[in-house]
Amino acid sequence: MRTALTELVGVRHPIVQTGMGWVAGPRLVSAAANAGALGILASATMTPDRLRAAVREVRSRTDAPFGVNLRADAGDAAERVRIIVEEGVRVASFALAPSRELIARLKDEGVVVIPSIGARRHAEKVAAWGADAVLVQGGEGGGHTGNVATTVLLPQVVDAVGIPVIAAGGFFDGRGLVAALAYGAAGVAMGTRFLLTSDSTVPPAVQARYLAASVADITVTTKVDGLPHRMLRSELVAALERSGRTAALVRAVRQAASFKKLSGLSWAQMVRDGLAMKHGKDLTWSQVLLAANTPMLLKASMVDGRTDLGVMASGQVAGLIGDLPSCAELVDRIMAEARETLAALPR
Repeated sequence: MRTALTELVGVRHPIVQTGMGWVAGPRLVSAAANAGALGILASATMTPDRLRAAVREVRSRTDAPFGVNLRADAGDAAERVRIIVEEGVRVASFALAPSRELIARLKDEGVVVIPSIGARRHAEKVAAWGADAVLVQGGEGGGHTGNVATTVLLPQVVDAVGIPVIAAGGFFDGRGLVAALAYGAAGVAMGTRFLLTSDSTVPPAVQARYLAASVADITVTTKVDGLPHRMLRSELVAALERSGRTAALVRAVRQAASFKKLSGLSWAQMVRDGLAMKHGKDLTWSQVLLAANTPMLLKASMVDGRTDLGVMASGQVAGLIGDLPSCAELVDRIMAEARETLAALPR
């Protein structure tokens, strides 16, 4: 199935595996790429040296195109861009809109730039700055999310920009792919569905919690980092929502110290990143401190398997997923379902 997305990045199928922190590592990314999808390596929780090593590991596992997800507001963003250029990475994706200058630099080096956006005006801005495509996440998506459903946001963006649009938030099967294409998208991006594969490194106990969840077991809370964050309901989430501001700030500082040690960042770099976050999202300093919770709370579940100590970011589609196929089996199944759905449409 050829679309503007497959033509742009050189993959076989119009499917993207999103860059989930602690989840989208070399094993999952290379498996998605080998299956014909666009795998995206999550770099925000890696040191620059680890990023370079991870890119090389993916390259050793696949000859297919893949991408790297970057934080445009990170203090070392320029160093990370240099690494993906030097390592010949095909695609740079961004959770926040990159600057006009950053887009230009990447495009000058032949890197495809795909920012993720949650509003039409953001899509219009990055398109005007030269982005090659945009990934549009509706409110159904996991992690940080907005309040506009994909079925409302997607057609707005498709009508507003003249570049390929990738739909995210609520996709897990071939029917969804066909629906996205009907809206004018060039493909779909999925996070939770790829998290729940046998190629994912997420511990079995955590995957079991996702598989057992119903749609009603997935909630949106601001108590993790001050921003709307979609995740599985858990005892920890309930405790966070009951906790007062002082307890939350003490916990945030403690988690920030842990992340500093793990990431190799200095306090000065973390403060710079906090300032960028505060400015870019108009956050209070309390919210910036709370944001220090996110990397370590996600690591506790996605790496350490502690469902009692970590949060589990999740799209609403977790309530509809009941198996753990390989990436190859998943992509083949989605494409078969898409063809069957198209064939069954009235002529």
